[in-house]
Amino acid sequence: MKWLCMLCGMILIVGILLSFRNDNFPYELDMLEVNRIIRYIENNWYETNTIQLPYSPFMPTFVEEGASLHVHIQNRDTMIPLNIGGYNMGTIVFHSEVADTFILMRERFAMIFYIQVALLAIVMVIFAVYQKHTIITPFKKLESFAAKVAAGDLESSLEMDRKNRFGAFTESFDIMREQLAAARENERQANISKKELVASLSHDIKTPAASIKVMAELHQAKRGDCNEMQVIISKIDQIDLLITNMFSATLEELTQLKVSMSEASTVELAEDIRAADYKRKVRPFSLPECVLMVDRLRFKQIMDNIIGNAYKYADTEIEVAGSFEDNSFVLTVRDFGPSVSDEELSLLCEKFYRASNTDGKTGAGLGLYLTAYFLDKMGASFTITNVNGLCVIMRFPI
Repeated sequence: MKWLCMLCGMILIVGILLSFRNDNFPYELDMLEVNRIIRYIENNWYETNTIQLPYSPFMPTFVEEGASLHVHIQNRDTMIPLNIGGYNMGTIVFHSEVADTFILMRERFAMIFYIQVALLAIVMVIFAVYQKHTIITPFKKLESFAAKVAAGDLESSLEMDRKNRFGAFTESFDIMREQLAAARENERQANISKKELVASLSHDIKTPAASIKVMAELHQAKRGDCNEMQVIISKIDQIDLLITNMFSATLEELTQLKVSMSEASTVELAEDIRAADYKRKVRPFSLPECVLMVDRLRFKQIMDNIIGNAYKYADTEIEVAGSFEDNSFVLTVRDFGPSVSDEELSLLCEKFYRASNTDGKTGAGLGLYLTAYFLDKMGASFTITNVNGLCVIMRFPI
């Protein structure tokens, strides 16, 4: 704004100075030349008895006595009466250039005015373009960016231009957006961690609760009808139902459960399988030795689910075997109970799906869903077949 005012002031001052230059204005009347002309006319009159005007740059004109001088008066000409021998012969008129000067000045003033207006208009247009580029456009970007942030869009970044006066301001706005996005992401991760913890604890508690129920039922079978054992079994069923409901509600909002891979030998995995067989229905087995990349905690959950399902729906012996095929370690777990129909096999890993043979059995339809999910995160494949019972096949990359 300061430079704009200075430039406009300079244009006005230069215009005023050019308007009052007098280098093109007519010269003033020379009185010596006027006296010379009068003397010449007087001398010539006595000789020729006629009025003759000599050449002069002032171009004098003789107007006889009685003729109208109105035009000359309007033109502001210089008029000198001519007296010869005491008689008024007429008037010598020296043409005045005042009117011409006025016209020239008016034309000059008009030209300078138009030039000044044009220059000021150009300056204002340049200033408007500059303001639009440096103020209005960046401000509109800030306005649009603020609207996006207010609407919750924290992914769109704000383009920064350090050359304009809003450069540092836009940078601060974008840093604010990044901080808000980081805070939102931290909040999201914290919520996911809480849900993961609830889901993990809920599912992990179900297995020991089921073991307690089995042991209570065995104790009741040995001792006969026992009210205390019946109360324990009833409370365990209540706990199982509450845990299932809490886990199901959490899982519906949960995007993923974390899987942390580490090296584990098949010897360690065999111990995890035996630990999951609390009813001791798994036939003696041994696994070929190798080292796999698995999550031991998730593997224990997988075996709890598979063996627990065999207990619940087959109630037969369980066969476990391991082998190597095409750079993979293949682990199979098979029961010898009634299987499900071929149409239902592809649906067993769907969330909350329960087959037709589950009537009267407790459960939420999440065990095989989580099993398939964990194995996929560990890079292993998972299939279920009907071969003299239900056979679960897991392939771990070596």
